[in-house]
Amino acid sequence: LLKNRNLLFWYEKLFEFQFRGIENIRGKNILEIGSGTSPLKFFYSNVITSDIMDLDYLDMVLDCHAIDQCDAIKRESLDVIVVTNVLHHLKDPLAFMLKAADKLKKNGSFILTEPYFSTVSTLIYEKLHHEFSSFNIQKPQLSKIDGPLSSANQALPYMIFFGNRGWDTPLKSVFKYDVSAAQHFSSLSYMMTGGISRKLPIPFGLYKFLFQLDMRYSQAYPRLFSSFFVLRLKKDSQ
Repeated sequence: LLKNRNLLFWYEKLFEFQFRGIENIRGKNILEIGSGTSPLKFFYSNVITSDIMDLDYLDMVLDCHAIDQCDAIKRESLDVIVVTNVLHHLKDPLAFMLKAADKLKKNGSFILTEPYFSTVSTLIYEKLHHEFSSFNIQKPQLSKIDGPLSSANQALPYMIFFGNRGWDTPLKSVFKYDVSAAQHFSSLSYMMTGGISRKLPIPFGLYKFLFQLDMRYSQAYPRLFSSFFVLRLKKDSQ
């Protein structure tokens, strides 16, 4: 990943987007879930990295479904929990988020980034992307678990927050947020990097120009172009 300059730039801008408006972000206690393929700590050294896989470059091994049992992370000790393209890999994302709330300080932030299904991105996610996507689900959980990376339904977080089925109702007992305030991040610029597995030969200067254009259209016309949504949930202070 660090050898793909365009992809690293995409992540850098995403992280800036996620943390926008949070004062003194580099002095906050931040836990990242699912850090195996994320360069967040490359940009923010104060981040505690974690993953279910035991990787020697991470700070801790953590099954996020049992985060409430992790004594290494004290109750109400974190300012921010951030997950980037993680929820759609989890067996029960709502159960995880409810447990994670216990580790956040009052008014702490849970920041998530997940696939958004617009006209353009739906074609990519359903026809071209290697991960599974299905809206034909009866509950906000994965029906089949094969492994930490191979199990996925990219549409699951979208359905939870935009599916109008009331699936996110349990979250409202511990978090304050407004789904209509979700921010949209990029359209085709991630795909133009080649992603984790490959590198496309687009010169960096040209890529930065295309990225700005891509962001402009994804935010102006999200239902047509957006590929990702960023949502910040704030832990209730009461």
